[in-house]
Amino acid sequence: MARRRDFRIQGLDCAEEVAVLRREIGGIPGVIDLEFDVVNGRMAVEFEDEILAVEEIVAAVNATGMKAFPWELRRLPAKQPFWEHHGRLVMTTFSGLLLLIAFILNWRFHGGLPGIFGLHPVEHRLPGSVNLVYLGAVICGAWHVLPKALLAARRLRPDMNFLMIVAVSGAILIGELFEAATVAFLFALSLLLEHWSVERARRAIGALLDLTPPTARLYCDDHGEYHQKPVEDVPTGSRVLIQPGEKIPLDGEIVKGVSSINQAPITGESMPLYKQPGDEVYAGTINQEGVLEIRTTRVARDTTLARIILMVENAQSRRARSQQWVDRFSLYYTPGMIGLAIATALLLPLLTAAPWSQGLYRGLVILVIACPCALVISTPVSIVSAITASARHGVLIKGGLYLEAAGALRVLAMDKTGTLTRGKPEVQRLVPLNGHGEAELLERAAALEAHSEHPLAKAILRKVREAKLTVTPAEHYVACPGKGGEGMIDGRSFWIGSHRMLQERGHATPEIQQQARLLEEAGHTVIAVGNDRHVCGLISVADQLREGVPETLTRIRQAGVDRIVMLTGDNEGTARAIAQQAGVDEYRCGLLPEDKVEAIGRLVREFRQVAMVGDGVNDAPAMAAATFGIAMGAMGTDAALETADVALMTDDLSRLPWLIRHSRRTLLIIQQNIGFSLGIKLLFIGLTLSGLSTLWMAIAADTGVTLLVVFNSLRLLRSK
Repeated sequence: MARRRDFRIQGLDCAEEVAVLRREIGGIPGVIDLEFDVVNGRMAVEFEDEILAVEEIVAAVNATGMKAFPWELRRLPAKQPFWEHHGRLVMTTFSGLLLLIAFILNWRFHGGLPGIFGLHPVEHRLPGSVNLVYLGAVICGAWHVLPKALLAARRLRPDMNFLMIVAVSGAILIGELFEAATVAFLFALSLLLEHWSVERARRAIGALLDLTPPTARLYCDDHGEYHQKPVEDVPTGSRVLIQPGEKIPLDGEIVKGVSSINQAPITGESMPLYKQPGDEVYAGTINQEGVLEIRTTRVARDTTLARIILMVENAQSRRARSQQWVDRFSLYYTPGMIGLAIATALLLPLLTAAPWSQGLYRGLVILVIACPCALVISTPVSIVSAITASARHGVLIKGGLYLEAAGALRVLAMDKTGTLTRGKPEVQRLVPLNGHGEAELLERAAALEAHSEHPLAKAILRKVREAKLTVTPAEHYVACPGKGGEGMIDGRSFWIGSHRMLQERGHATPEIQQQARLLEEAGHTVIAVGNDRHVCGLISVADQLREGVPETLTRIRQAGVDRIVMLTGDNEGTARAIAQQAGVDEYRCGLLPEDKVEAIGRLVREFRQVAMVGDGVNDAPAMAAATFGIAMGAMGTDAALETADVALMTDDLSRLPWLIRHSRRTLLIIQQNIGFSLGIKLLFIGLTLSGLSTLWMAIAADTGVTLLVVFNSLRLLRSK
């Protein structure tokens, strides 16, 4: 009988582990299908329970060096053992420290660089104590790599881990301990960065889960009271009470009460929306001023927010890390070089009159020059240098894969609120009417909004402070949820509210209506102020474009990006106005998170290399679905920042064209390093086969290439 079982896999961090598990578990009799979720470290196995036992699956996983646990124990232990959680960091740190100590001791012993890089005479070889420190650096750097390399050798499938161990072993055998320690440390550092990138994706899911409250306040018909209940246990159709300022725990429909709902966490809309009975509300959004009673329409696992979480998981798992070119090349390079060395050692004496000692010597020279130290170092040193330089410029890049992707970018998709705009509404225009002045209009509006926490009210109060006006709060103020409010100013009744309230008051002349419509078509939100006789004036509020955005978008195009697209949950008027001001190539408005994901999917299918820039939780699925995501760091929510692959730590969009050029320079240097290291090796292999190369020449060439590759890569640290 077919059965499905999920396992938590400790050590499942990248596509390489997935490939190993597919080969080892997929070939067991009784296994029907395998599915993997790298982000959560999960493996799902469908198998015939009459043929195969769960214990056999666990044993097969453990034999690969990874560990399997039943998925129901995925959160156990609550606190990971220190070594399991920090082992990579500890060993990489020790490797780097020991390498530094050995380097300093080596420098003091030889008095300069020639001795460090193996160019010293035999009589000035290092003392054993310094060699031991170098070996300690090698052991620490290779600690987490050696088991995987041994498994690759046992399966006759050489991978990057095997390649690194061969490089380190070769360097040790020829006495180049500094080279061996450097390779081990840099490779361990690259694996640590990859491990952190997967952990970051896992934390993103936790940040999304934190958006909803853990409990809901349910109405009990029997007693006419409300009681708390975990959201996971709330069935569809339950009546839930939400107080002002609380997060809505589940998707539902309002049955009682009116209020403004801040939907920015879900839709990204810059303005709160007025909600009344019959309107839909979403889990994770915020009730602002009114008491609401809702009837739940979905259980916790099916809410809009739950779907956002699922989209992040699916998009992350589809983006399993592909092997680098060097990793794929190693599948052929290392066996090929070993085969060439053996063939030279055997065939040269057999086909010519050369003695066997000469054949063995030339084979050894080929093995030495084939030692892929420079090839192994070429990519990680360049990536580490480029990422370090990026951090200095306020751009946090969470892995070499995303640094490389930036150089191939063709389409840049951008959120509006908080990305192209400041994410904070400001007063744009004052339109006094019926004999009132601008200062008087502002004073009346501020008096009525003095105690409100609504974003529009805060915009008016900021404008009053800028104008240095003195305002006395209105008396007997009464709020009209979703519309505005009214109160007494100097013994007279005044009101303030939306375009809808303006119409309900009956004071809107055709001229005033036309004025309001023009402001709304420009993307502004209209606030009307009036009294019992007439309308005192109109105030328009809108989110403002960030400074320098049009110039930045122009530089992005000059850097080679073909198209810039704005995606937003705002209305058509607001989106059109911002798009025209910013100068984007196209815009799409009224989008929910799943709509943004669909839009990104279409762009990826058409252009392949697409980046998404955003700052909100609603942007997280779209960022995960893109080739890579870019978060506005300082303002970005935790979920967007964790899900993104690149973070602009200073919220400076002008870093984007710099990032694209920096990425292309990095790719060029990597190509130079790989081409030069392979070219020199091919040259010396040819010289060796011709009998024109010696072992010491091979050692000097290998060391020299390694140094040139490192110094060429370090130029990225000076990137401006």
